Amino acid sequence: MAQSVGIKDVARAAGVSVGTVSNVINRPDSVATETRARVLSAIDRLGYVRSESARQLRAGRSRIMGLLVLDMGNPFFVDVTRGAERAAREDGLGVMVCNSAQSASEEAEYLSLFAEQRVRGVLLTPTDASGRNIESFRRHGIPFVLVDRVAEGTTECSVSVDDVAGGALAVRHLVDAGHRSIAYVSGPPGLNQVRDRRTGAMNALAEAGLGPEHLRELPTERLDVAAGRDAGARLLGLADRPTAVFCANDLLALGVLQAMYAAGVTVPDDLAIVGYDDIEFAAAAAVPLTSVRQPAVTMGALAAELLLEESEAETTGRRHEHRRVVLQPELVVRRSSLAAR
Repeated sequence: MAQSVGIKDVARAAGVSVGTVSNVINRPDSVATETRARVLSAIDRLGYVRSESARQLRAGRSRIMGLLVLDMGNPFFVDVTRGAERAAREDGLGVMVCNSAQSASEEAEYLSLFAEQRVRGVLLTPTDASGRNIESFRRHGIPFVLVDRVAEGTTECSVSVDDVAGGALAVRHLVDAGHRSIAYVSGPPGLNQVRDRRTGAMNALAEAGLGPEHLRELPTERLDVAAGRDAGARLLGLADRPTAVFCANDLLALGVLQAMYAAGVTVPDDLAIVGYDDIEFAAAAAVPLTSVRQPAVTMGALAAELLLEESEAETTGRRHEHRRVVLQPELVVRRSSLAAR
């Protein structure tokens, strides 16, 4: 195995001191033109690459931001990542993206990794309902911002969408279309987003003078297409099948749509479907999907900007005030919910 080239090798090849090589790399204007050219030639000839991690450890300041999401298989989180990366890149930072896979234990492992790597800060969509992982990570003194979740019981910054309002938008739309028996395919009950969307759904029913019995909840262990297909199969087995279904995200809704198509149930004539997130695949589905749109790219960018503000405040000694940013959702109506009743 070839040995890596170090700064001493460059200094020896150029006939200068290690300090001069360091100046050429970090403060080139402080080095005479002829000497600088000789050092750069040696760097190019030897293929020297400086150790960024070592430099960061000496400076005590990383150029990496951590991002931990629930599921990178969900295009919603891909869009969140795009927004965060854009904001980080403008500040000269890179983003280390990790996927907790909705597992509290994997979340804990990645948070430990971020602490070991001494990242500049972390953007986090928590999966651990107990809050123990956050509490443990807080001891490292690394700033973090919660994404797609309100900072309940914490003082940290957060960027989220008003999911209560989003759930109300979805079910109000179905009630206005004449539906009185609605299913809620909800996902893991421990997630705040799932509970808030259900609260919004119940609020919309109450506004219409309908009791909670008009909403039947079908929980799932995950928020993916396979879980949606499973929920669709359970829905098909109900003797008094609802006429509409609201899903906690679009992947669940696409799974329900697949189950209905396989069973010969027509959407929206036999069953109306509304999803949540408005991912790119929602509009491209066999039956274009009505969905509650979240501004995912904006959410990621705002969260990264808040994290950068806090990081800069720590460096300069300025006071940083934590903020809760709550964005508003929007209902995007498509074919999957438009049958007349």
